[in-house]
Amino acid sequence: MCGICCSVSFSIEHFSRDLKEDLLCNLKRRGPNNSRQLLKSDINYQCLFSGHILHIRGPLTAQPMEDERGNVFLWNGEVFSGIKVEAKENDTQIMFNYLFSCKNETDILSLFSKVQGPWSFIYYQASSHHLWFGRDFFGRRSLLWHFNTIDESFCLSSVGTQTSGVASQWQEVPASGIFRIDLKSSAISKCVLLKLYPWKYISRENIKECLTQISADLPTFVSVVASEDKLYLKKPVVPLNTMLPQTPLEIHCTDISSTPPTRETLQVFLTDRHMKKVVQQFIDVLSIAIKRRVLCLPRDESLMPNDVLKTGDRKANVAILFSGGIDSMVIATLADHHIPLDEPIDLLNVAFMTKEKNIPTSFNKKKSKQKNHCEIPSEELSKNLAAADGDSLYKQFSVPDRITGRAGLKELQAINPSRMWNFVEINVSLEELQKLRRTRICQLVQPLDTVLDDSIGCAVWFASRGTGCLVTQDEVKSYQSSAKVVLTGIGADEQLAGYSRHRVCFQTHGLQGLNKEIEMELGRISSRNLGRDDRVIGDHGKEARFPFLDENVVSFLNSLPVWEKADLSLPRGIGEKLILRLAALELGLTASTLLPKRAMQFGSRIAKMEKNNEKASDKCGRLQINP
Repeated sequence: MCGICCSVSFSIEHFSRDLKEDLLCNLKRRGPNNSRQLLKSDINYQCLFSGHILHIRGPLTAQPMEDERGNVFLWNGEVFSGIKVEAKENDTQIMFNYLFSCKNETDILSLFSKVQGPWSFIYYQASSHHLWFGRDFFGRRSLLWHFNTIDESFCLSSVGTQTSGVASQWQEVPASGIFRIDLKSSAISKCVLLKLYPWKYISRENIKECLTQISADLPTFVSVVASEDKLYLKKPVVPLNTMLPQTPLEIHCTDISSTPPTRETLQVFLTDRHMKKVVQQFIDVLSIAIKRRVLCLPRDESLMPNDVLKTGDRKANVAILFSGGIDSMVIATLADHHIPLDEPIDLLNVAFMTKEKNIPTSFNKKKSKQKNHCEIPSEELSKNLAAADGDSLYKQFSVPDRITGRAGLKELQAINPSRMWNFVEINVSLEELQKLRRTRICQLVQPLDTVLDDSIGCAVWFASRGTGCLVTQDEVKSYQSSAKVVLTGIGADEQLAGYSRHRVCFQTHGLQGLNKEIEMELGRISSRNLGRDDRVIGDHGKEARFPFLDENVVSFLNSLPVWEKADLSLPRGIGEKLILRLAALELGLTASTLLPKRAMQFGSRIAKMEKNNEKASDKCGRLQINP
């Protein structure tokens, strides 16, 4: 994970040798281990490159990197497959070595087509005055652009800034392919021409529509065109299987809609030999994806076997955004297979303060039996509520995700009692939410600006910060997660029909409509979710990793007919994400296999804290910085 930035000016009198202080601060928070800047000047333009490193892999390699030809490289990514990177090598150096050997555009496009893993990059070719940049196919790493008509400049950056009282001028670089700018030509013509090399999956008709959409948000002195040579990037995943059944699907269970679903209901599907094989293949490909994401990070190998620290003294290297739902439970179970047994795993569980009267009675049934497990609030909150008794605090943070999270913890402890599972209870008050949204989070969520972006952005920011407490039968103690890697389950709902809108679509348009909805979900995931989540998690000097969006996982799921992934004729808690529930069952999970989908904003109760009458798609005034 890195914070990368390139500021380009075509006007010498307006050029600044330093980034603005707030932008520099935001970049350094993403990359706290090393910072460096590099200035490249030409008679027609000036480029200021800024790199900020979160060291995770191989030897610490400072950025920006410069070679003997004057080429400059900034890389914010992870090569998990496609290009060979040894365990003790740094992928930034490997990528730069490959770029050095590229002789033409085709070679560059071929290189980035091979990379499997999240990435964004900026690459300056000195001899041709070309500036290349882009994001991976899913847009798992943030990259923004800002074009300034006043001083003839533009800026590319992992994260932007927001000026008080001014609408955000930063926009996300579309994950439509790789862009190239001829800086010399742009300086002479006073017009920035963006040349797009799209992913191959985009048809010629769709490219025109894509170019129109990109151009609509750009100032008049910037235009975008497709490569006239019809060069493209190879799509890293197979096309979605849109096949429909030749005959009506077999109904596995009778009267299932009239009875509560049970694990035995799911077990029926596994009696089908083909389905059992498909589920095992899914487990295998997802397990490999998670293995790559939990082993590509430094561990203390200096300890001799006889000098191993007590498990309680070891620090976690991997954390999971954890609600106890099916997505996070499967990730935790498979991560447990690969992370060294003496290393703890942090389960980050966030809850926003609720009023006692809003707590459903069903969530408080076991209150009297659990008085020794009352949460304590975060540091700021404890100052405000020092006089409140533990029982009251327990009620105020007994949100749905906290309840299922605790239940999930017990399941994981039963599967592997030898593992130290750190269930981190992260409690957030209204006061703390409003303060940190105003001072930090609103800058990270922008340029996205809806009520939904606010809710999820804030929830993910507090969760990934990892500041909370560990509650055991013996004690309650404050805790700060040290994990640099944060696993998240995003991508499961989009591919496996997990949202309620999928069920509505199926009921209205059948399997054909459901296929189109799933295809659309994956196509827009870069602009709806991933850039925002990368900026929010990266603000803590941590790296977001998305195993459900591993290229091999997506290709496997894309290859299956939709009815092997979900059966929305079945009730909630079974039909959506069916293949994932069957995988969970095979992995030994119990009650969590039947939990219905619950959105993070509702499970954490952040959506209930301020205004209850808002629509998710409404523009959110709380994300604006007021003068």
